[in-house]
Amino acid sequence: MATTTNYGWTTPDDTALVKDGASAIRSLGTAVDTTTKNLNPSTTLGDIEYRSSTANTNTRLGIGTTGQVLTVSGGVPAWATPATPSSGLNLIERATFTSTTSIISGAVFSATYDNYLLLLNITDVATSNPSNQLRLRAGSTTTTTGYTFAQANANSTNTASQYGDTNAAGWDLTAGADDIGSFHRIELANPYASQYTHLTCQTDWTTSGTALQIRNIGGVLNNTTSYDKFDFTLQYAATGYYAVYGFAK
Repeated sequence: MATTTNYGWTTPDDTALVKDGASAIRSLGTAVDTTTKNLNPSTTLGDIEYRSSTANTNTRLGIGTTGQVLTVSGGVPAWATPATPSSGLNLIERATFTSTTSIISGAVFSATYDNYLLLLNITDVATSNPSNQLRLRAGSTTTTTGYTFAQANANSTNTASQYGDTNAAGWDLTAGADDIGSFHRIELANPYASQYTHLTCQTDWTTSGTALQIRNIGGVLNNTTSYDKFDFTLQYAATGYYAVYGFAK
């Protein structure tokens, strides 16, 4: 019996008798059906196929889960959870807050990162007051002391000033903000490690809707406690959001 070139399906010879035609057609149809199924083993939505080690036979790869990527494992395709990027900033947590004086993060600090970037955007303050204070602390306790910082201030009226404190109850980021709000870019080093926690911060805010204030701060927390979260406190309720990023090691 003759066979096809690629898949070896059996076909009648040119000299075959007509009475064998039905049997030959059934044999050819069965061969085509079997080969087609071997090349298309999918059974479920999202399946894909790849060439197996057996000639003319594909292997079914079921769909992965949300967030997985297609990779290669052992020389064949496979779904896998992507690894944490080896460089750059990685978002850990982003949250909004509304009309509150207490902002406490989740457990955002861990051994995965040494250094962190905190962005705090206060879009509205309920009460305008020159002494409206925003304070940052490691952890979520109001009794911690040992915060030392120095700050340099400038404003849009060309007035400069300096201020510092030792063994305070937190790092003071602003002292005055109205309903235009404020923005803070904060970097923390080693809050989770059993080392002193260091801070650098650049912040700007407005008072009375006109005077722009800029403050640069450097600080240290003089203990070796490991912290997995932080908290902000305000004298007056505020609305806005914060985001926490880890610097990849």
